[in-house]
Amino acid sequence: MKYMLLMQRPRSGYEEIRSMAPEDMKAHGEYMQALDEELRKSGEHVDGQGLTGPEQATIVRAQNDGPPTITDGPFPEAKEFLAGYWILDVETRERAIEIAARASAAPGRDGAPINTPFEVRPLMSEPPDEM
Repeated sequence: MKYMLLMQRPRSGYEEIRSMAPEDMKAHGEYMQALDEELRKSGEHVDGQGLTGPEQATIVRAQNDGPPTITDGPFPEAKEFLAGYWILDVETRERAIEIAARASAAPGRDGAPINTPFEVRPLMSEPPDEM
């Protein structure tokens, strides 16, 4: 079954990551790359990307009468933002959760786990019967 792991970062956490010492940033990147490579080798990795910061995001919303509303980030009302994602093809929900927990524990400042929240959601293979 395919799952999407959505990496959520609190607004304050974005600046914290960007201000980490170079050696901490390197350790974090190496940890995430090693996990990514492990998932590729196991065949569980389908896709995954880190995203640019919220200051580069744009929200587009259609309007009933007129052109769409376009709002450029960052968005002061947002408490969290999507920092990246993985799409995995795993046997069980428990395996998806296990991978999310490992990614959440990536090292941060002074090697302490960052404990980034991950949302784990199954991908729909087809629309539900109710639709």
